[in-house]
Amino acid sequence: MGVSNNITAVLNMVALLCSIPIIAAGIWLAQKPDNGCVHLFRWPVVILGFLILVFSLIGFVGAYRYKETLLAFYLCCMAILIILLLVLLIFAFVVTRPDGSYGVPGKGYREYRLDGYSSWLLNHVVDSKSWRKIRACLGDSDSGCCKPPTICGYTFVNPTLWTNPSNPTGDPDCYLWSNDQTQLCYNCNACKAGLLGNLRKEWRKASIILIVAVVLLICVYVVACSAFRNAQTEDLFNRYKR
Repeated sequence: MGVSNNITAVLNMVALLCSIPIIAAGIWLAQKPDNGCVHLFRWPVVILGFLILVFSLIGFVGAYRYKETLLAFYLCCMAILIILLLVLLIFAFVVTRPDGSYGVPGKGYREYRLDGYSSWLLNHVVDSKSWRKIRACLGDSDSGCCKPPTICGYTFVNPTLWTNPSNPTGDPDCYLWSNDQTQLCYNCNACKAGLLGNLRKEWRKASIILIVAVVLLICVYVVACSAFRNAQTEDLFNRYKR
């Protein structure tokens, strides 16, 4: 029984280490100004990471102290946490899969349109009620949304000052741009789409870390379950011998 429990203890330490990049990814997302204004997904990732860390410690103690009930509790809770993390990853992948960016002819950058993003993001980020709060937050954090669409033909003066549009009818956003520093392009569809573009890129980056962590956690969990069953078998055999 000692060997199997030692293996389980080591595996729990590996699971504990896997929780660190999960927590780090959640904190990284939370520190991004746009995520800070939108409040989507950032805290669930941090919370799941901390729960995995806590239950990994519980599993380590259970294996080290030969507490079978504690180990069974750990395995049950870890299964639930891994499933929740997988659900979160799949959901985030589905809602961020559509890409609303497009290349601007003759320019080395991309702009964004709303109709390229998922309906879930549109309903939870850019609907009128949500956007009022997000807009105020973006204004306070000096985040993006300071550029009118290229098609409008505005003349660049500085990042928050554009003048004399040569094609004001090129896009409805052309009329929404304001050099008022409290307005800028926060009411533009291009601003809303740009925010969704940033969210998508950040979540795609974080997802890479989360996917690697989940794969490792699943491998650790499968081996830990096997070690737990072996420990139970050894325990029954030793009792039978006695």
